[in-house]
Amino acid sequence: MTLLGPLAGLLWRNTIPKVTYVIIQGEALIADPEGEGPVGIDGRFALIALAAGLLCGIAGYAARGRRNDIALILGLAAGGAAASLLAWKTGHLIGLGHYQDVVRHGRDGATVTGVADLRAKGVLVFWPVVSVAAYGLLEVLVRRLPPGDRGDGGAGEGDEVGGDELDLQSAPTGRDVDGREG
Repeated sequence: MTLLGPLAGLLWRNTIPKVTYVIIQGEALIADPEGEGPVGIDGRFALIALAAGLLCGIAGYAARGRRNDIALILGLAAGGAAASLLAWKTGHLIGLGHYQDVVRHGRDGATVTGVADLRAKGVLVFWPVVSVAAYGLLEVLVRRLPPGDRGDGGAGEGDEVGGDELDLQSAPTGRDVDGREG
């Protein structure tokens, strides 16, 4: 899952809107502060992280084995967080050297296209949160029965509780299971 982060970062970098900066006294300032560019950069990252988290949660649910839910959920959370950070850093580092060089050596009034960077750092949690939420939602909506259990058992049929067989039967009316009156 973590390996998907750099791929998502490349996708994010190649789909962001262009944001133009004006160089004034060696500092880059947004040329159109009321434009949609900076918000669009954060929005694109959020959408990519949401989609990736959803796909990872579904894949985790489909590939899961029995009795490993906690490890899988922790893996989805940790892997999603790492993938999200890698996506951000990968997308941000592409073209960063050129951007910094132009800002450092540019004359006042020169313009430069910015690099991908997040202003709303909260979108970094979208990938892990959505992957865990998708897994949990599938766990609730899709009822999985253990192998051999068809859910149609009745009284007196053996059932497995805590790894041991347990014979579940109902007591006769007015008496307990041993036949004594209660």
